[in-house]
Amino acid sequence: MMKIVKLAVLIPAIGLLAACEVGPDKTKDRGTDKKHLSQLQAGIWIDPNGCDHWIIDDGVEGYLSQRLDKFGKPVCSGVGPATVATGNFKGGSPIPDSL
Repeated sequence: MMKIVKLAVLIPAIGLLAACEVGPDKTKDRGTDKKHLSQLQAGIWIDPNGCDHWIIDDGVEGYLSQRLDKFGKPVCSGVGPATVATGNFKGGSPIPDSL
């Protein structure tokens, strides 16, 4: 009886796992204004700890990367208050922000 119960639980679980799909490749820009990131303008977002992150918004997708010094340590410049983005990080894109 115990084997029947285990199979009754296991078979639906296997079906759920089989339904998982691999999503699209997130390393490629699929936006309508495909450009290399070097053609867009970056700003700086300050995290709650006061450290900097590069931020770019092309109107369709957003990009965020921690700002590091040449030794790989976080840069905490104090360029703005925590949780605020500074700079023209939406520059270089003709697509307006919908928000």
